[in-house]
Amino acid sequence: MTAPIQPDPALREPVFPAAEFAARRERIMAAIGDGAHALVQGAPPARGYVRFRQTNEFYYCAGLETPQAYLLVDGGARSTALYLPWRGQGDLDEGAWPGAEDADLVRQITGVQQVFPLERLTEDLALVTTLYTPHAPAELQATTRPDLLAADRAIGLDPWDGQPAREQRLIGLLRTRYPQLAVRDLTPILDELRSVKSPREVAVMRRAASLAARAVVEAMRVTRPGIIEGQLGALAAYIYTVNGAQGEGYRPIIAGGQNIWHIHYFRCDAPLQDGDLVLMDYAPECDYYTSDIGRLWPVNGRFAPWQRELYGFVLAYHKTLLGAIRPGAMPDQILQEAAEAMRAVWERWPFSKEIYRQGAERMLAFRGHLSHPVGLAVHDDGDYHQRPLVPGTVFAIDPQLWVPEERLYLRVEDTVVVTEQGRDVLTSAAPLEMDEIEALLRQGPAPLPYLMETP
Repeated sequence: MTAPIQPDPALREPVFPAAEFAARRERIMAAIGDGAHALVQGAPPARGYVRFRQTNEFYYCAGLETPQAYLLVDGGARSTALYLPWRGQGDLDEGAWPGAEDADLVRQITGVQQVFPLERLTEDLALVTTLYTPHAPAELQATTRPDLLAADRAIGLDPWDGQPAREQRLIGLLRTRYPQLAVRDLTPILDELRSVKSPREVAVMRRAASLAARAVVEAMRVTRPGIIEGQLGALAAYIYTVNGAQGEGYRPIIAGGQNIWHIHYFRCDAPLQDGDLVLMDYAPECDYYTSDIGRLWPVNGRFAPWQRELYGFVLAYHKTLLGAIRPGAMPDQILQEAAEAMRAVWERWPFSKEIYRQGAERMLAFRGHLSHPVGLAVHDDGDYHQRPLVPGTVFAIDPQLWVPEERLYLRVEDTVVVTEQGRDVLTSAAPLEMDEIEALLRQGPAPLPYLMETP
């Protein structure tokens, strides 16, 4: 057995205190009831020389970055145990993750009552009769559940692969080894918990949103005809890294001209052309949380008349939606109010083409402009659409306009948190107004290193 890890006094304080993780587990206990347990499996070891990254689900419940960790929550005893492997040679070579030797440190980080070696889990599960465990695929960095489910389906249909997802393999092992177990899905319970963010979660997301906005601003300032889409992403990645982010929250969407038509365009290898617009949608991961942002601007520094016409309408709708967001309102109610308010704007808007007028009308009928939740994943889990908004709900506001006849797609996107008074736009530091964007484009690049003050 190796000696326990000693906390380094030079390290920064944890972003989330143990009490916050303990409060989340208490809510899990209340949801599963007295006669049940919940098991959450952590991420496997990293394969290759890449940074280990815990799953969103395990981190949310325990905050511990140790490979092959398991969390067992006892709803009856109102207690939690962690099961950890012993540290090995790789830990000594690369810097140790807390292991079974480090029970005191682990309890300090996570607030759990007990820490056991991983082999103890086998005998403890034999005493369980009802076990909740996530059935949905576990999220790692820059992943979302819909994408993971699609990948799992494709692998399952591959005649030369066909491996079950890791979560389904765990469920199968549980049912085989413990026939007495009633295995139930923990995913809906975790989704419900994740659907409303705590003040500390919002603070971390505010940091991610501030970095995303700063990256957009600096990308605007370096834009000129001829540069490659991905070069704007490289600048953004530098800004994220130099300011302490842990990588990207999702792959960059940086599209010029007709590439914008592909909503989740990812190649980012085309040169920007004079007269085109460029769309940038890219945010970092900060302490496991991310943000979402979308901005459009002219490559040559000036909006053409048709660009002002369409972008101006999208922006007007964007601001109308923002003004309607408030606690207690249903998302569909907000969309309906905004569409009705914009109807009069649409009627008097000086559209230069009938197809532009039709595209704007379709925009008013579309009900996806209050988009996906944002949090540990950019398309986070936990639906907010079927109930009144409450403070702590975080989502993307994303009005979109399509003109298929010309393969035009315009949108502006922000991450918003519902507050007691209304809403707060976390990504507001990136400009939206056309005159402000043009003024910024005229400034030219800022000097390195783009360091930001910590909010």
